[in-house]
Amino acid sequence: MFRTFILAGVLALAPIAAASAQDAGPTDAQIAHIAYTAGQLDVDAARQALEKSTNPEVRAFAELMARDHAAVNAQAVALVTRLHVTPEANPTSTALTEAAAATHDRLQALDGAAFDAAYVANEVAFHQTVNTALSGTLIPDADNPELKALLETGLTLFQSHQVHAEHLAQSLQ
Repeated sequence: MFRTFILAGVLALAPIAAASAQDAGPTDAQIAHIAYTAGQLDVDAARQALEKSTNPEVRAFAELMARDHAAVNAQAVALVTRLHVTPEANPTSTALTEAAAATHDRLQALDGAAFDAAYVANEVAFHQTVNTALSGTLIPDADNPELKALLETGLTLFQSHQVHAEHLAQSLQ
């Protein structure tokens, strides 16, 4: 559970650290990379859940996460391609990837109900953090109106994911 909150802290604080270092918020290229990375990490976590879980509710949730996050990422790739923007790796996206790798390894060691509970708890924390980063940093700092609109659409979807994950976590207790 502690590593779940490490990932949450990394995502919540890294854009602020990047902004302080640059005396400005993240650029659109950095925002695109952060958003895409977060989406891909959740697709990867969902795939892990689909490999490990036998719980029908957890599997259905993981399928939803994989489908929705892959769809938003496809829209993001289409947008940056059309805008000729190259997403830029940055300390936030790097830290996200490193934290997700640690979480993957921790979850890989679990089985059955312990895996299900840890996966869903991580999804709750991850969506809380992503939603906070989207609303507090990424959307306000996005300059391109189309990128901002895509992030706002993603926020609405990911807020519903958070509620779904919270309900699923309660049902697993």
